[in-house]
Amino acid sequence: MKIEIISGSPRYNSVTRRVALHLLQVMQQTGHEVGLIDTQDWDLPPVKAVFASVEDTPDAYKPLAERMFAAQAFILLTPEYNGSYTAELKNLLDHFPKQAHKAFAIATASPGGLGGIRAAMQLQQLVFALFGIGSPYMLVTPQVDKKFDEEGNLLDASFEKSIQIFIKEFLWLCDKLSAEKK
Repeated sequence: MKIEIISGSPRYNSVTRRVALHLLQVMQQTGHEVGLIDTQDWDLPPVKAVFASVEDTPDAYKPLAERMFAAQAFILLTPEYNGSYTAELKNLLDHFPKQAHKAFAIATASPGGLGGIRAAMQLQQLVFALFGIGSPYMLVTPQVDKKFDEEGNLLDASFEKSIQIFIKEFLWLCDKLSAEKK
């Protein structure tokens, strides 16, 4: 299965990216084809038209479109900005058609004590609007700067169980949806 992790932080040296790197490392060990799309790597303009296919996508964004259309499931990762997810994450997703019946997992990160829970709640609404199917277990990461180093290595072993449950529940959903499509 092709899974894309979409990291929605626009900030250079983002602490959210630490979680993305860790999830990428762990997910690559599951036997699935996993990639990381970082919103920092794509200078997408405001949405004026949806990229309806790879062929209809401007040349500069064709590599991104190829990955978005090929993905069978997504992990959305964002910091919390004013109680919600980032505009960059929304802008990226808005450039593409609905993601009907694809599995989505939600992960948030914050240096604060709530871990981005308000952004996670907002992302649930976005997943529904995309016609996606959300995994029942979210990864909410408080004090992210104390849990992961800059390379995505886990510093707080007590958080390992949360990560494992998050991945297990997401992959369960992916498997169920894949079986339904067959």
